[in-house]
Amino acid sequence: MAIKSLSIRIDEEMLHKLHYIADYEGRSANSQILILIRDSIAEFEEKHGKIFDKENRED
Repeated sequence: MAIKSLSIRIDEEMLHKLHYIADYEGRSANSQILILIRDSIAEFEEKHGKIFDKENRED
């Protein structure tokens, strides 16, 4: 699996809070974002079914 980069726009207060939580959890901000994304995907798939990528799609 290739690792891709993603740029986001985030206001200063939210960025500060992200860093605060990441520091509290002993993670980098990047790792914290990945965990939040992973958890969001898992929650979505639990509610709506598995998401398949283009190469592993079940037709």
